[in-house]
Amino acid sequence: MLQISSAHGDKLRALLSNTKLPLNDRHLIEQAVQKYDIWLTEIISVKGGFDQKIAMLVELLNQYKTYIDLEVIFDSQSDFLYRQKGQLKLDNSIMEEFLPNFITVVLYDELAELNLTFGPNTCFSSIYFDSTLSSSHAGGGLNVREKNQDFVISRKLYLQTSHQPDFSDPITKQTNIAYVAMECKTNLDKTMFQEAAATALDLKTSVPSAKYYLLCEWLDMTPISSGTTAIDEVIILRKAKRLASNIRSNFNTVEGRKNSRHDFEEYLKAHPFSVEMFTRIANHILNLISLSSEDDVLQKGHF
Repeated sequence: MLQISSAHGDKLRALLSNTKLPLNDRHLIEQAVQKYDIWLTEIISVKGGFDQKIAMLVELLNQYKTYIDLEVIFDSQSDFLYRQKGQLKLDNSIMEEFLPNFITVVLYDELAELNLTFGPNTCFSSIYFDSTLSSSHAGGGLNVREKNQDFVISRKLYLQTSHQPDFSDPITKQTNIAYVAMECKTNLDKTMFQEAAATALDLKTSVPSAKYYLLCEWLDMTPISSGTTAIDEVIILRKAKRLASNIRSNFNTVEGRKNSRHDFEEYLKAHPFSVEMFTRIANHILNLISLSSEDDVLQKGHF
């Protein structure tokens, strides 16, 4: 099997060591760890054809994400898990882990021999040289700027510079080169969109052939065309908008969540993660790795 990510599992287990975790929430997290272990095993065990595997994986995602959102965070008898979920990354780390595992399971045959890494990573952005006329540094003082990415398909990259033709007294840097980058947002607002557009431009300036996709669970802004930016596509994984702020304000207290539980549960059920959107993600990647031969190009007449 290719790389299997455990980003979410790591967050869950780290939370058990968090001294700020209320005692009455500890059993919720202990049960979540058990559920998580089963969930990961089920993901790895998915078999079938392309469409069948995607449908099964998205169903597993819907079941587990609803469990964490509703039965762990929302049903907590304290406010710690709900109010600190952004800081704890308890819910959004699910997608960080699911995406690389999803790609691994669905596209295993296509990716197995390509020596690629999937998941959150730090990737090459640009280089600069810390060098002047009056001072001499090994390799011209090579420095590499890098950017943290939520999800990338990448390869390791080694850079070496020297002032000598035989590369004596060199400086060597290790980084990663991103071919596909995906920014994952729980709720996508306008500020996040603009930041993603800037990141996409930086990525494509250094790697022109790279693709950049912006994924979100819920849309929290008026849609803006991605065609005017370096973003290749914005994909709304639940095909739905975020709950209105006046409704969400009721979730800040235990009593408010109890009174709103039915409505919240129904909203989640009405807007599950879309098989169509995950199929779209898989097809985007499949198209990138299925390079046309010269004969195919000549038959089509364009490339």
